[in-house]
This record gives sequence, structure tokens and C-alpha cells, in this order.
Amino acid sequence: MEEHIGGCCKCHSSSSYGQNMSEMDFARGVWTAAMDGEFEKVEDYLNKGGDPNAVDSSGYTALHYASRSGHFAVCELLLMKGACANAQTRSGQVTPLHRAAYCGRIGVVNLLLRHQADPTLCDTDGQTALHKASEKGHKEIVQLLVDRNPGLQQIKDNRGRTALDIIPQG
Repeated sequence: MEEHIGGCCKCHSSSSYGQNMSEMDFARGVWTAAMDGEFEKVEDYLNKGGDPNAVDSSGYTALHYASRSGHFAVCELLLMKGACANAQTRSGQVTPLHRAAYCGRIGVVNLLLRHQADPTLCDTDGQTALHKASEKGHKEIVQLLVDRNPGLQQIKDNRGRTALDIIPQG
């Protein structure tokens, strides 16, 4: 089982092997509920013993989905119940922070950082959350990430570009 930066979790420990169809439908519901911001459904899933770090077939957790969609309360609930802020997807190594930064969700970015999300983690393209925010022109998030960790500005992606190199012009 893979352990991520800071030892906060074993984000890939949940596997559909050994789950019955009812359990898989139950877990699948949490990803949709998180994406749609359905706080009560996510809370019910967790209160019934659901794993806050359960991953779908691509390795996305409910926190990835809630972060992308900007559902602050759902993200906060998941984090309080043990969701890993540094969970990385299987194929792209994308974190919830990457998703929130790319989608311009500054409140969620702040929340994830308060829960020890590591802004230096790179996806398979070698990009940090700063690269993602820069790419989409989310200036407030760029500033927040740089203020928190000035060294992020020096990280180059697999194409040799810093986050500042990919800020949209115009």
C-alpha cells in the first residue's frame, strides 16, 4: 500500500476487490454526492462507516470531486473524517489541490492548505497546483500559493516551464 507525503494516509488502500455490488454502489454514490455538493449524502456515507479515501476506477476520491466543484462544506467534512489532502490519482497523480487550483476554488485551496495539502506535489506532467492555477489565470490562487511557498515559482514541469511561463497572455 502506497503512503503519501507526510504519512497522512494510505490513499490507495481501498479496492473494489472484495466488495460486493451493494458496497460498490454505496461507494459510487459518495463520489457523485461529493461532486454535486450533497453534504447530507456524504455525511450519511461516512457515518455508516464509508471510507473517506475510497477511490473510483481512476483513483479519484470524493475529495477530488468536491474540490473540483468547490463544495467547501463537503471538503471540510471529508477532511475532518480523515480524507487525505494529498491523495493522488493513479494515472495522472492529480491531487485535490491541483483540481481546486485549476478550477479557481480559492476557498477550497485555502482549506486544503490548512489540512497540510502539499503544494509541491507534481502530476505526471510535472505540474504543481501553481502551474494549474497559472494556466487558467487564477491570479488570487497564484498569489496565495506563492505567498505560502515562494519556492514553487522555481519548479519546472516536464516541458521545462515554470508556472509563471504558462500564465495566459492578454
